[in-house]
Amino acid sequence: MSAQYKITNTIKTLRFFANEMTQQELASKVGVTRQTIMAIEKGKYSPSLEVAFKIALVFGRPFDEVFAYEKITD
Repeated sequence: MSAQYKITNTIKTLRFFANEMTQQELASKVGVTRQTIMAIEKGKYSPSLEVAFKIALVFGRPFDEVFAYEKITD
C-alpha cells in the first residue's frame, strides 16, 4: 500500500507577521481570488507551481518555508 501525502503551508502565519495582511491583499498580489487563497490555506486546494512560487515571493521566503509535502500519519 502506498503512503498518502498532503501539501501543507504556513500562509496564515506569514500573513499575520506581514502586518496582518488580508487574504484579499495576498490574492491581489498573486493574481488569484480571495477564495483561492482561503482554499489553499485550508489545504482544500493545491496551488499551481506558479501560484505557489508567487506566494513565496510575496513573503520573501524560500518556497520550502511556505509549502511542505508531508506524509499523512494514521
